[in-house]
Amino acid sequence: MPICIECRYPVSNLYTTYSKADDKALGKGVRLTQCPRCKRFADKYVEHDFVVLFIDLVLIKPQVYRHLLFNRLGREDERFDPSIIRLGILLLLFDVYLTWARIEKATPSSPSLPLSPPPPLPPYSSGTSSAYNESSRLTTSDAGLPTSSIASQPILIQYLFFLALCTLETASFHLPIRTFLSINFPRPLSAVIPHYPHPALISTALLVSSFTKLFPLMLLVWNYDLPSSASAVSWAVIINNVAALEILLDCGYVRAAILAAVGAVCRAAIGWGILRAVGVGGGVAAAGVVETGDLIEVWRTLVDTVGLG
Repeated sequence: MPICIECRYPVSNLYTTYSKADDKALGKGVRLTQCPRCKRFADKYVEHDFVVLFIDLVLIKPQVYRHLLFNRLGREDERFDPSIIRLGILLLLFDVYLTWARIEKATPSSPSLPLSPPPPLPPYSSGTSSAYNESSRLTTSDAGLPTSSIASQPILIQYLFFLALCTLETASFHLPIRTFLSINFPRPLSAVIPHYPHPALISTALLVSSFTKLFPLMLLVWNYDLPSSASAVSWAVIINNVAALEILLDCGYVRAAILAAVGAVCRAAIGWGILRAVGVGGGVAAAGVVETGDLIEVWRTLVDTVGLG
């Protein structure tokens, strides 16, 4: 059932069509429904185009989220709208590009070979030569950078790996939030975690609010700092996720932030664990999970500033 995007009051319909000859997309032949509670138009975005919707999404206006979640994309059969499925696939594929690019940027390049060969070594006995060769091999191996098992695979295998990684990260972000909201907790916990048994609408809100992942598309025409832009985009997505959960659940920003934090922690744990399992560790693994890398960097800066390290 549609609602008023201003006060969330249920209404029977959003508009009345009184002329079939005119174009509804241009606002002709349509009379918007007035909310019986707040006396304002129930949904003004019926007459607005996608440019206005996009601008208001960037501004995180609650009205545009209510329009999309309750009056346009929400379904009574608890299934995803086809446009949300397409948006989810687009976000997933672009997330693969961002994650892959961040890890490649964070991976140090292999040391270059010397321009001229070293001078010949004096002859040694066989035992000494064997020991020297073993020592030289170990030194070269230690001097070289460790390579992960995924780095030596063909490009298609690498792409499939990052596709699986991003899919699992996305699922690990959505599923804990959906699970917690589907449980009707007793009184002490219900004050922190609300009850909202509509998992499809929860994922819809999270996907719609993750549209800022597409912002780096506008930066592909010139050189830019990929780690910094990826970090900014990642935190912007989290802020939008918190706002979307608060608008959907009407639970306050603190409770919405707790839910988003639970999902972010689960996603970071899954991403970090998978990257470490294939031999990608340290700062490179942190680059694959942007929020984790940023928090680690903030902690190191704080430790250096306070002098605890």
